[in-house]
Amino acid sequence: QVQLVESGGGLVQAGGSLRLSCAASGNIFSINAMGWYRQAPGKQRELVATITSGGSTNYADSVKGRFTISRDNAKKTVYLQMNSLKPEDTAVYYCNVIGIRGPWGIEFNSWGQGTQVTVSS
Repeated sequence: QVQLVESGGGLVQAGGSLRLSCAASGNIFSINAMGWYRQAPGKQRELVATITSGGSTNYADSVKGRFTISRDNAKKTVYLQMNSLKPEDTAVYYCNVIGIRGPWGIEFNSWGQGTQVTVSS
């Protein structure tokens, strides 16, 4: 089994910053894509940012220039640095990790438990 533990959410004023972390553990052979998604009340879950094993990144238009995704392969951890936060960024943020796990080399697609980010105006 693969477990994801998220941290770093909280309450911040508009214009502030937060950094989310998501650490993967378990019998992991390799990690391919890592990403962050968010879900606001009454809305569908949406992509925020993804990063491949090679470091290529992809961002939602709404966060480009404000959010930065990065990863530490040795720590099996993905980060999301969020700057210039806006009230519309308020949501539960979920990390997602896709890779290959042991003992049989099976692909996994795991989600974190979610962390609340609230931006006050």
